[in-house]
Amino acid sequence: MLQIAMETFAARGYGKASLAEIADRAGLTQAGVLHYFRTKENLLTEVLELRDNAEIAPLGPQRPRGLAFLRHLVDTVRHNTEREGIVRLYTVLCAESVTDDHPAQPYFRRRYAGLRTFITEALTEACELDEARADLDIENTANVIIAVMDGLQVQWLLDPAAVDMAAATEQAVDALLAHIRTHNS
Repeated sequence: MLQIAMETFAARGYGKASLAEIADRAGLTQAGVLHYFRTKENLLTEVLELRDNAEIAPLGPQRPRGLAFLRHLVDTVRHNTEREGIVRLYTVLCAESVTDDHPAQPYFRRRYAGLRTFITEALTEACELDEARADLDIENTANVIIAVMDGLQVQWLLDPAAVDMAAATEQAVDALLAHIRTHNS
């Protein structure tokens, strides 16, 4: 049922996706869906948790260190090009979550904070490993990386033939790596 809910939220957004449609596609009644998830908001939370468990949790303490983490992000983008539904779900719900009282807003606030933490830790490690210059603006660089990845996802979803998301991400990361290794004074 979570897969069906994910597809429905991705196609229609949270506000337009109905429990009736999700229930019908899952072969249940609305009461049956609510038996498992209590509310539409809880169903949304479970769908987002499913995405995170499949994507982030496996990294755990074994995540790549230093600049290798940026390469890992490029690999993640490459993998995402094979999973349009997950990318669409994330993009649609993320955009919707900026509206007042959207039920996914707390999730996306935590998600971005966690992603910034992962990237800033990797960039800090890169500085400590002499992979990056010591005066690197780590927080700003992390925000740029996230913005590039999210912006490319939107462009790719709108016109996949015109955007090579993995190649563009790799080019941006390569440019950032060249910049953060340079000792400009």
